[in-house]
Order: sequence, then C-alpha cells, then structure tokens
Amino acid sequence: MRCLIVQPVHADGIVLLRQAGIEPVMCPSADMATVARMIPGCEAVITRDAGLSAAAIDAADALRVIVVHGAGHDAVDKEAASERGVLVCNTPGANARSVSELALGLALAVARRIPAADRSERAGIRGFREMETFTELSGKTALIVGWGATGAGLGHMLKAAFDARVLVYSPRAAKVEGFERVESLEDGLARADLVSLHTPLRPETRGLIDAGALSHIKPGAILVNTARAGLVDEAALAEAIASGRVAGAGLDVYSHEAVSGPLGQSNRVIFTPHLGGATLEALRRVAIGAARNVLMALSGERPVTALNDPVWSHA
Repeated sequence: MRCLIVQPVHADGIVLLRQAGIEPVMCPSADMATVARMIPGCEAVITRDAGLSAAAIDAADALRVIVVHGAGHDAVDKEAASERGVLVCNTPGANARSVSELALGLALAVARRIPAADRSERAGIRGFREMETFTELSGKTALIVGWGATGAGLGHMLKAAFDARVLVYSPRAAKVEGFERVESLEDGLARADLVSLHTPLRPETRGLIDAGALSHIKPGAILVNTARAGLVDEAALAEAIASGRVAGAGLDVYSHEAVSGPLGQSNRVIFTPHLGGATLEALRRVAIGAARNVLMALSGERPVTALNDPVWSHA
C-alpha cells in the first residue's frame, strides 16, 4: 500500500509508515494539479495546510483515507471525500502546546512592541522607548475565543504566569475548567485587555471579528490570531488599529494580501508565517499521530478524530 505525503512531515512519521509496510510517496509540489497526478495508486494521503481538493480526490483510484497533519481541515473537500467513500480525519491536540506558546509570545511581543523596537535599534533610530507606550500582561483580563486544546493551554499559561483573569467564549465547550464563561462575544470583548482566537473556521465563525465586534472591544486591547485567517475582517481590524481602539495585533494566520495591505503598513501588527505548530516537538507528535491514523484507517478501524461519514462499503 502507498501513502501520498503532500507536504513534508517529520521523519518519525515516515518511519512508522514504512515499518508497517506502507510506502510513502513524496509529492514534489503541494499544488493540486501535481497532487492529482501523483495520487493514483495511493490508498492514503497525509496533507497539511494544502488540504485536498475535489479534483485531486476525483483523480484517485484507490484512496481510502485522507489524514490532515494538524487540526485545521477546512482546506480538505470533505463533501467530495464522503461521496467517494473516503474517510477524512485530523490530528488535533498534538501541536496544541506549541500553538499556545506562540499565542503567548505574540501577545508579549505586541504589548512590549518588540519587533518595532528591534527595527528601530537596527536602523539607528533613538528615542523609541520615550515615543512609544508599553503594557504588562500581569493582572490583565484575557478573552479566549474557542476553548479547545490551544485555547485552554493559553488560558492556563496566562493564569499561572501572569495571574490573569481568563474569560472564555466558546458556545460548544461543555466545560471551561473553572474559568469564567461569557455568554456573548460582545461582553467578553468589552472586558478583555487581550483577545486570543482559537476557534475553528465554520460558517458561523467566518468574519467573527468584524467591524461590529470591534466596536465593542475594550479600547487599547490586543488581538492575537493563531487559528484561521477567515475569523477576522482584516479591513475592519486595520481601521481599529489605525484609530487606536485596538493597540496592536499578533497574526500567525492572515490573507495573502494582508502583508502588503493596510495591516502590513502598521508597525503595530506582527506577522508570523503560520508558525504555531512548527516546533520540532510538535512536528514529531503530529507526524506520528497522522501516521497512526493512516494505519488505523487502512486496517478498517475508524479513528476517533474522523470528520465525515463516508459509505465505507463503497470504498
């Protein structure tokens, strides 16, 4: 059996596949035309943020399972997979610690203006410290939007390290581990000094942080997004930062146009290239988890992280 690796994964995941008799097939490019050309003869696919399109799925002749390397799965056409009898699953939680740590790092970097300070020093510009305003995170109020593994991880970090008051807006979360739940996003935004997004991208969460939401945000708040770009109306965020209502933003996810647009022109916005789960430790855990899901699915078992309900008898 063969497994198409759409984007590079940690070597330990590849070793696990080979030990089980699965031949890893390395895709030379993650564009869907190349994937469609490489996918025939493969029973499994492991993909990262490139996802898997309907056209690539249609080109498959033996495909039984698509495994997402990580939590985000909106780039996989799950409807097309289900129609073809192909199971889709992801590997949530394996990189949660790394994403939570990056969210904390972005919050600190925005609060203390670290990238802008670095640029000022390198350019030989004096007086940055006197011209700018900096804030502490200690004792502040944080709103965590989405209480999954990454959001909960950040909440515990903020409480333990900064004695922060942690509010949670997560309608689907059954429990919030003793933290304070807010019933509406607007209520949480109005009270929080730091807002960190950790919710999946769904129809009801697309554009969650739009002009209306930002009109409720506490003046001077910091926004961090390590979840999905589509959660934020970037034009509205740029206006809120320019007006001073939002002190700054740390974005690990954003549209392709963001860096060259109004957000990119602000020295109060920090961009990182989707680094959330990119630590060596997280990459190893996720690759092993993805490989295990492949092995389980190909053995006829349904992984607990399955995302669809294909007609298995048709596979």
